[in-house]
Amino acid sequence: MNKVLMQGNKVIGEAAIRAGCRFYAGYPITPQNELPEYMAENLRKVAGGVFIQSESEIAAIHMVAGASAAGARSMTSSSSPGISLKQEGISSLAACELPAVIVNMMRGGPGLGNICPSQGDYFQATRGGGHGDYRTIVFGPATAQELADLTMDAFDLADEYRTPVMILADGMMGQMMEPVVFKAAKPRIYPESYVMKGAGTGKSKIIRGLILDPLDMEEHNWTLDRKYQVISGKETRHEQYKTEDAELILVAYGTGARIAKGAIKRLRETGLRIGLFRPITLWPFPTNELRDLAKKIENFLVFEMSTGQMVEDVRLALQGRARIGFHGRPGGVVPTPVELANVVLRKYDRKEGLTDYY
Repeated sequence: MNKVLMQGNKVIGEAAIRAGCRFYAGYPITPQNELPEYMAENLRKVAGGVFIQSESEIAAIHMVAGASAAGARSMTSSSSPGISLKQEGISSLAACELPAVIVNMMRGGPGLGNICPSQGDYFQATRGGGHGDYRTIVFGPATAQELADLTMDAFDLADEYRTPVMILADGMMGQMMEPVVFKAAKPRIYPESYVMKGAGTGKSKIIRGLILDPLDMEEHNWTLDRKYQVISGKETRHEQYKTEDAELILVAYGTGARIAKGAIKRLRETGLRIGLFRPITLWPFPTNELRDLAKKIENFLVFEMSTGQMVEDVRLALQGRARIGFHGRPGGVVPTPVELANVVLRKYDRKEGLTDYY
C-alpha cells in the first residue's frame, strides 16, 4: 500500500472516486473549495464521471437526488451556510430513500459567520436539519486517514440503507495535510429495484416523497423509523483512548478530539489519569458504549468547538449516572491543548471530582 501526503479536502475527493462516486454537484464556498476543484479535475477522467458546478447549493442537492435515482453513486459538499440551503433536498433524499453522500466542512456561525473551523453544526447534522421525521447517518472524522476510510464507508452505508450519509468535518481538517493510505473499495452491492433506468416492458417505477393520504404518510414514516432503529443498533462507532485507568473522561469529536488528546498527554504528565471517549458516528450516537464507562467512572467533561451541542447527547446517554462538565469555544476559535488542560485543572479536583457540572 502506498502512503501519500494529501490535503484533507482532496483526500475526500480521491476516496469518493475510488469508492465509485460518478456524479458530483456543488457550489463554491470556503473552506471546502479544494474538494469540488479536485472532483472537477479528476472525476471526468473516470468512465461515466460527471462533475457539475451548479448555479446554487439548492440546485446541487437536487441534482444529486436525480443522479442517485438513476443509479449513480452521488456526492455533494459545502460548508455550514451552504449546507443549510441543502436541507430541503436532504429531507427529500431521506423521504425518497435515495443514497447520497453529503460533506460539510464546518465554519464559524451562525449566519455567514467566518471561514474558521467550528463545530456549531452538530445539531443540524444529527437532528436531520430539514423538516419531517428523518435521520441521516453522520460520521465525525478526526484525521485525514479517517476522512479517506469513512468517505468510502459512507457510500457503502448509503447504498445498504438507501439513505443520505453525512461527513461532518471542519475547515481545519479540510485544509491540513497528513499521510494517507487508501484502502481497497468494496464491490458495490445495492438494491437496484428502485433505480430509474426505464420501465421497458415491466411496471413503471415511481420515486416520490409527496404522499397526500395521511395514513399512507404515517406508514411511510414508521417504515423509515424502523430502518433508523436498525441503523442505531448496528452502525455505532467510537474510540476510547487511555480509559482503562481513567478517573476523568474527556468526550470530544473531530478536531476537538485531537486537541483533547494533546491535553490528555500533558495532564497525565502531572499524574492525572485522564482518558478520551470519541464518538465516530455522531448519529447514531454510541450511547451504550459511553454508558458502560459510567459504571466505573463518575466524571465526564465534554469539549466542543461550539457553545455545547453534543453535550446534550452525552447527558441523554448518561442519564444522571455521572457528573458532566462542559468547555466550549464557539465562533471559529480553536483552543490549544494547553488551554484545555488548564480548564481540566480548574474544574476537576481529585478528591471532590468535577466542581463545575450539570
